[in-house]
Amino acid sequence: MRSLLRTLERATLRDIALVCLADALVGASFGAISASGGLPLWVPVALSVLVFAGGSQFAAVGVVLSGGGVLAAVATGLVLNARLLPFGFAVADVLDGPWWRRLFGAQLITDETAAFVLRQDDGRRRRAAFWLCGLALFVVWNVSVVLGALAGGLIGDTDALGLDAAFPAVLLALVLPSLADRRVRTAAVAGAVVAVAATPFVPAGLPVLLALVGLLFAGRPGTREGRDGRDGREVREGREVREPQNSLQLREPRESRKGASVEGPGVPVIEREEAR
Repeated sequence: MRSLLRTLERATLRDIALVCLADALVGASFGAISASGGLPLWVPVALSVLVFAGGSQFAAVGVVLSGGGVLAAVATGLVLNARLLPFGFAVADVLDGPWWRRLFGAQLITDETAAFVLRQDDGRRRRAAFWLCGLALFVVWNVSVVLGALAGGLIGDTDALGLDAAFPAVLLALVLPSLADRRVRTAAVAGAVVAVAATPFVPAGLPVLLALVGLLFAGRPGTREGRDGRDGREVREGREVREPQNSLQLREPRESRKGASVEGPGVPVIEREEAR
């Protein structure tokens, strides 16, 4: 753990601490809601350890407390957790080592860990950010859920405290610096429009997956408009990139002083000065 702390910058460590604080509030809210709804203590604790996904846990408990069955709650949680599949592809490089480490690492893939990994360019820092953030969140979340469940009767109406707003607010703060990139901003806006438009018509969880359509509007990395339609030259960051000229070029045959052809037609030759 100490080596992970030394690998990351202070700003990253501060942001991880803030995320843990926000998730602690949300975890306490989840535990309190579960306990005040009449669920036994082991239900929110088991969900936190085995599922470890705040949105899915809230959705599953909400289905049960509203009178739904267990299968409906599980299906709702699976739909919401489907968003983690593309996250797994994005952070796959940090999950190396034996199978048991990769299995436990897959359990730690969340919105927050993926956000911190994608902010790092160096492979060593990516791994450090993932494991430090994932382990810290796992401990903080489970402890806060237990404390919230034990104090569920005392907290009362958790919605009145606005604890549910802490989680999206922290995620928004993490995403904002990335929006300086035009490609990321375009994809984010397009995905948000698709998600908001689909929300009234599809079940909960699907709008998040449909937001991936925004990636189609991001364009190719390193290019602004792909290939110029006129002559196939590539455009990068507003500058036209010309194809490199080959040192061997086709030339028309030249004649010597006596009129004989020096090079045959269409033969690639190296430029050289005319013989005097």
